[in-house]
Amino acid sequence: MSQKTFHRHFPTPGTSFYWILFIYLVLAWFYPVVGLVAIICMVGPVVTALRRGRYWCGHICPRGNMYDRLLSRYSPHRPIPRFVRSKGFRIFMVVFIFSMFGLQLSQARWSEGGLAMWGDIGRVFWTIILVTTVVGVVLNFIYAPRTWCSFCPMGTISSWVAPRRAPLPKRFTSVHVDNACGMKCKMCARVCPMQLTPYDARGNADGYLHPDCLKCGKCVKACPTNVAELRS
Repeated sequence: MSQKTFHRHFPTPGTSFYWILFIYLVLAWFYPVVGLVAIICMVGPVVTALRRGRYWCGHICPRGNMYDRLLSRYSPHRPIPRFVRSKGFRIFMVVFIFSMFGLQLSQARWSEGGLAMWGDIGRVFWTIILVTTVVGVVLNFIYAPRTWCSFCPMGTISSWVAPRRAPLPKRFTSVHVDNACGMKCKMCARVCPMQLTPYDARGNADGYLHPDCLKCGKCVKACPTNVAELRS
């Protein structure tokens, strides 16, 4: 099986809400203070990761939703480069993005206060979201839809705080693969948006605990023998 065709698009069930991202980018362009809404998508992933892992990234993030539901259909689905998954590169991205963020914030009109100040701050958030979205879209057409998500700073921090071992939080869900899995088709890896290998959790009582698992359930839906399930 060639690397180029190993990963492929797989339909994502549920409601599409990537339009939230589009509305945000347009509104915040005309009304910069709207850019502050991005705080939700910066804090939310990390807070929820404490008990649910990267659930936010797979179910709530509008940009991730766009990758899975819209852009995935047009991506070549090539393997995500290993170096962008490396610990060193991900740490670099966290430091780089937050440094750029801090530099831009330092230029806001803090002394003026009021709408001018909050508008400047909102513009900083909007700029970060716009630039990283453009980068993510470009990477979608070069490699795979979730390439950006493999080293997204907030996703990285979420993976750092995600539960990795028992005892697991009550609401934590993971992919459980029965021992009956022969690991021959590897369909779960074919459809995984993060290009992970859920079949490695075969027979593991705690399930697949990879910190970058999005809990999207695509691997469960694609399993031809129904030996995988997503459960708490």
